[in-house]
Amino acid sequence: MKTPDVNEWMDEVKALPEAASIGMMLVHRGVVRGTARSGEAVSAMVLTADRDRLAALLEVAQAGEGVVAVRAWVNEGTLAVGDDIMLVLVAGDVRERVFAALQRLVSTIKAEVVSELEIS
Repeated sequence: MKTPDVNEWMDEVKALPEAASIGMMLVHRGVVRGTARSGEAVSAMVLTADRDRLAALLEVAQAGEGVVAVRAWVNEGTLAVGDDIMLVLVAGDVRERVFAALQRLVSTIKAEVVSELEIS
């Protein structure tokens, strides 16, 4: 699956009618690590995603206080170490709101959208 161009996302967001209220854009890029949280070696990851749940989460995030725009992409399939897992962009008015919105969205995607199986 082709990874989107984050710069294109940012250009799209900057072109929105509400762009004058944007004070910050943050991007999260999750990648497959060579070690699991337990410290065990990982050679690959099998990743699946619930696309409907992702769309619903983006609607909720978009409605957040101070949030002007959100974008998210989640990869699927058998991924090698270093491959992209996800990209998430949040644009909004002030730093505190944008950081919080990005953290909530990434955490919820990890908990409710993706299913990961690490392969040793």
